[in-house]
Formats: sequence, C-alpha cells, structure tokens
Amino acid sequence: MNINAYIDHTLLKPTTTERDIIDLCNEAKRFQFYSVCVNSSYIPLAKQLLSKSSVKICSVVGFPLGAMSTASKVFEAQKAVHDGAGEIDMVINIGFLKSKNHVAVLKDITDVKMAIGRIPLKVILEISELSKNEIVKACEICLDAKVDFIKTSTGFSKSGATLTAVKIIKKTVRDRAKIKASGGIKDLETAQKYIDAGVSRIGTSSGVAIVTNKTSVAKY
Repeated sequence: MNINAYIDHTLLKPTTTERDIIDLCNEAKRFQFYSVCVNSSYIPLAKQLLSKSSVKICSVVGFPLGAMSTASKVFEAQKAVHDGAGEIDMVINIGFLKSKNHVAVLKDITDVKMAIGRIPLKVILEISELSKNEIVKACEICLDAKVDFIKTSTGFSKSGATLTAVKIIKKTVRDRAKIKASGGIKDLETAQKYIDAGVSRIGTSSGVAIVTNKTSVAKY
C-alpha cells in the first residue's frame, strides 16, 4: 500500500512563513503526497510551487472555530477555489449543532457545497467537542448535504482524531462519504491503524516522518 497517497501534508499554524510553505510543497512533491493543506492566503504560492506536479492544494474554510457566518464561509470557499484550491475543508458550526439547530447546520454546509460545485468538500466535526450522539447527528447532516468527506478534527482543539470516533463515523456513513482523520497522527503505526479503520485520507504535519517511519514532533 502506498501510504503517501493518503496524506494531506498540512501546515496551518498562524506563524507559518513563506519559507515554511516552500518547504512543505517541496516535501509534498518529493514524497508524492496527495495534497498540501494550507491557509487560503498561501494558495497562490502553493499553486506556483506545485504547478508541474500532481500534488493537489487543499485549503480550510471557517477555520478553526466554524462559528462565523455562512456567507463568510461561502465567500472564503469561493475565493479559495478561484485562487487554485482543489479541495475545501470547512469547520462545522459546533454551537448550532449543540443548540440542536440542525436546519442551520445543514444550510451552513449545503451553501458552501453548492458554492464550490464539484470541488470535494470535507466537513470538520471537531470530535473532541462532541458526544457520540452529536457525532452521529453531524454525520447524518453531512450525508444530507452530500459532502465528500467527514473529517475528525482541526488539530487546534483539546484533542485530535480517535479510532473510536472514526468507527462511529464509519458505522454511520458506511460508504456514502469518505473519512479524513486529522490531529495527532505522527507516526506510521498510528496512520496505518486509521487506514485499517476505514479512513481514506490523513491530515498531518508529520507526513515526512510517517512515510520515512521516523519519530516526529507535529508542526501544528
């Protein structure tokens, strides 16, 4: 199995420099990762660096809190796609979900999905903030919105992906949406466990460590 093709090589910390993005893209090309995942301000630079490669550009929307207006998320997503993003990872409105305002959660996701058309949309649940029932409900809403992926975490909350949550998501969505595990995945053994549990993509800042099977400190 080519684990490289599962990896969204990620760098989203607020102190990220242009040099960091250059290094990220060069690593992605060298190790043939599926994509780089960057904040939207760095999409043009990533596009320039990756223009002659097969590495895709993923960018985040409503990141990392998810609490901004739907109109803001729509604009951000459209601008990211216009600038060169080939995938969008958006954060769910956790407060709306906890308020049981499921109609608002669905509209938030659907409006972004409609705005970007055929561009793959991954919806970040932030599982560390949700109960099992809330994870299940969020997954059901995502299926109604016809999202492409359900993603576990931003990597900026109190914890990241867990195998337990991935199993809950997989049981709920079955094969109707793919799963991206993100947050705290730093080594090959852990990455393999998530792939075995059914994830189709891994978001990590430790992609090089994973594919070279070396210890790493995450760059989140």
